[in-house]
Amino acid sequence: MMRVFVLLVVPALLVAQSGRTSSVPRMGGKPDLTGVWQGGSTTAGSWEEANRGVGVGGSGKDPSAPALPSSNDRVGDGPPYQEAAAKKVMESYKMRGIDDPTARCLPPGLPRANTLGLFPIQIIQTPQQVVMLYEYMAVFRVIPLNAKHRDDVEPSYMGDSVGHWEGDTLVVDVTNFNDKTWLGGGTGTFHSDAMHITEKYTRISKDRINYTAIIEDPKVFTKPWVIESSMMLREGTHLGEYVCAENNIDTGRYEEMIKNGVKFTRP
Repeated sequence: MMRVFVLLVVPALLVAQSGRTSSVPRMGGKPDLTGVWQGGSTTAGSWEEANRGVGVGGSGKDPSAPALPSSNDRVGDGPPYQEAAAKKVMESYKMRGIDDPTARCLPPGLPRANTLGLFPIQIIQTPQQVVMLYEYMAVFRVIPLNAKHRDDVEPSYMGDSVGHWEGDTLVVDVTNFNDKTWLGGGTGTFHSDAMHITEKYTRISKDRINYTAIIEDPKVFTKPWVIESSMMLREGTHLGEYVCAENNIDTGRYEEMIKNGVKFTRP
């Protein structure tokens, strides 16, 4: 009887010590991140269950309900801007964010795209690469594993990504950004073309990925900015077609207000 007890307990101990849980799907020994996810959430369940009572932009089924916050579960302070950069952020704040690039249907950039809870994100993982498809603004990322950054890539909204595994954490190095996106986490959170992001994706359970982004930008930051958020599995959810320009009737008005330097004042 004692021998049977030992045989049953030792494997369980080994699993516990390795930090692995049976609820995390695996591919080739590594956590499989494949699935459709919602960023900036900690609530488990289907999209409808997790966003019940949420207005357009969340489930989109109840226009009278409050909108889902763009992100949550953040820790730490806001971006550590240098003095001159902080003044530029304040100018956007005074204009109530009318210069937000997404108002002109431009891609959201990173880490904003991963913490925006309004639209689903689909991850497709293979042994060679990880593909991330974003319903919002219909952008995507192809992240080769154990590769180097290409030399012929031009600066872009979503940057150039390469990844590798550190234990059960997917670490993604992102460089080669343009300076045309906001980071999220506040109005006017701009960055320069020198921005470098290190992302960490750790699937801690069947339903949740912990997400960390370490953002460095020597042109506008005094130190690296670290944000932490999460992504929740939304089984049964499919990405829809998102065509921003078709329904964006305010682009011309935004451009005029930005050009003329129109500022909003509190009533």
